[in-house]
Amino acid sequence: MEKLLIKGRSDLKGKISISGSKNATLPILAASILSNHAIIKNIPMVKDIFTMVELLNFIGLKTRIINKKKTIEIKNIEKNINTLAPYKLVKTMRAGVLVLGSLLTKYKKAKVSLPGGCAIGTRPVDLHLFALKKLGAKIKIKDGYIYAHARNGLKGAKIKFPSISVGATENALLAAFKAKGKTILKNCAIEPEIKDLIKFLKKLGGNISLKGRTISISESQTKSSKIIHNVIFDRIELGTYMIASALLAKKNLTIDKIEPNIIKNEINVLRKIGITIKKKKKSILIKKAKKLKKINVTTKPYPGFPTDLQAQLMVLLTQANGVSKIKEDIFENRFMHVPELKRMGANIKIKGKTAIIKGPTKLTGAEVMATDLRASVSLVLAGLIADNRTIINRIYHLDRGYEYLENKLKNCKAEVKRV
Repeated sequence: MEKLLIKGRSDLKGKISISGSKNATLPILAASILSNHAIIKNIPMVKDIFTMVELLNFIGLKTRIINKKKTIEIKNIEKNINTLAPYKLVKTMRAGVLVLGSLLTKYKKAKVSLPGGCAIGTRPVDLHLFALKKLGAKIKIKDGYIYAHARNGLKGAKIKFPSISVGATENALLAAFKAKGKTILKNCAIEPEIKDLIKFLKKLGGNISLKGRTISISESQTKSSKIIHNVIFDRIELGTYMIASALLAKKNLTIDKIEPNIIKNEINVLRKIGITIKKKKKSILIKKAKKLKKINVTTKPYPGFPTDLQAQLMVLLTQANGVSKIKEDIFENRFMHVPELKRMGANIKIKGKTAIIKGPTKLTGAEVMATDLRASVSLVLAGLIADNRTIINRIYHLDRGYEYLENKLKNCKAEVKRV
């Protein structure tokens, strides 16, 4: 099993280019089931993407990955279509459940395994199924699979989500795309990745509008022509490298291929901690902070501070002066990185949904274990600032969502090695 070896206390300098968004690409790939011919560009070449492409191939679509151009071409010739998403392909990637909405829309039936992914909480699919039932789908769960059908097609409905869910909003969008009549979704997630999915669906012929947390979808007719779409940048990868820069940038470190306006909240939080950030049109410059200030942060749906940056922020706050608090309000089991950070010397206590971080503390390299995607990258950040060498096990979590991580860090003079 592969590991990462990290020698700490290396100053970073240079430039990091941000990849396309994994969390935007996955629902767009699920939406490609609705198209005849789609070309999707700026794809991050990470494990979750390859798993989703494998799932599309299993369903019966024809895919072609062009690595050098970070492009995937998808054709749906509607021969030998299989409306099954098996456990072996959905167990490691929660986004696999998103094919449910697309299969129901196009083929009026689907059998989809209950999803897996990171073990950061229950994250049930109840809200997905709640929306699909409102649209007229008949659903039962048996032997770990969701069986769904809509023999006469789906029908538009008014749906208000009891709580905000990114995945449920995406699945409802895909299911409502060709539903008869009009669908109104209220209390929706409005992440940039969902807006990118809407942009793709509009190119496909979708009649969709977004206002506040309400999305309106009128019955749409799929265009038969080829669709070309560029995926947005990965704001979580950007946030991760911003935090790395704040800890270790020797002078200014430049991060490009981004849109700073999308991450206003993250920038404001880092500035409050004491980090100097200069925004340009498609890039930002970050300077290592001389003195970090304490802060209290609560994770919230977009445009709030993202749960996917909570673990990385915690590493930063181990170096801040005073007592900081992070309240995790999205997932109930997302502090699994804390015991590993404590092994490296971090002073962190958990009370209910809140992590209490005392700093600054000196971190020392240790052998640690990644427990999920974002936890794994927080250990990379901790290893970069720790004394001596850090060994990170189970780095397959990293490979699910971070493209060329070692190369990007090594290009900025970090000492990172995969063995």
